[in-house]
Amino acid sequence: MMKGSLSHTAAATKQIPGALIFLHGLGDSPSGWSHLQRSLAQLRPRLAELTYIFPAAPMVAISINGGARMPGWFDLLEWPVSVGDPEDEAGLKAAVTQLHDEISKLEESGVPKSRIVVGGFSQGAAVALLAAYHAKVQPANSAPLAGVVALSGWLTMTSDLQVSHNIAKNTPCWWAHGAYDDKVLYAQQAFGAGKLKEHKVNVSTTSYPMGHESCAEEMNDLAKFLDETLFGAEQSEL
Repeated sequence: MMKGSLSHTAAATKQIPGALIFLHGLGDSPSGWSHLQRSLAQLRPRLAELTYIFPAAPMVAISINGGARMPGWFDLLEWPVSVGDPEDEAGLKAAVTQLHDEISKLEESGVPKSRIVVGGFSQGAAVALLAAYHAKVQPANSAPLAGVVALSGWLTMTSDLQVSHNIAKNTPCWWAHGAYDDKVLYAQQAFGAGKLKEHKVNVSTTSYPMGHESCAEEMNDLAKFLDETLFGAEQSEL
């Protein structure tokens, strides 16, 4: 098993077609989202061929909880999470480094970066968005990922956002959010997607009549995006 990951499995085929790295939210663990490996394949059978990685966040002090330590990708300074809130930039960069390490391990195992989708829920989505798009936290001449899936997340470090043309052109983003989210406010979706679109990123957004959570319809849409991104839209219904 890969260190820091709950699951690192692949189909018994000679060529691994792609991978999903999915980061959990604040206070959660990899087991909170490991069901995706089973449920996504049930919705779209070709997704059974993916490698699934569910990294574990470190224990960090969370300011909104009085400094109590819990699994988290970075500190949260305000609650609910609103547009323009102060950010833990050092924590965000450390989380991005951990995600980049997971990507590198996949590449070393034979999965090209162009076949890897990164994503997450809440804090995990924030880290995935930052790692995938912001040139400030990427290695020089970083190659594009296959895509990004952001569930109830937000875009960070936007004051100096820079996205390379190659990544904007080749790394689409699907952003899902609950219209009644009172923890990561719904306005974050329009703000973040808008910022990415300013940099020519192909962003599709979907909202659901729910709070800071997930639902069956969202899972169906997630499976559809992954299937079409990694295998092609023309065969996605087969």
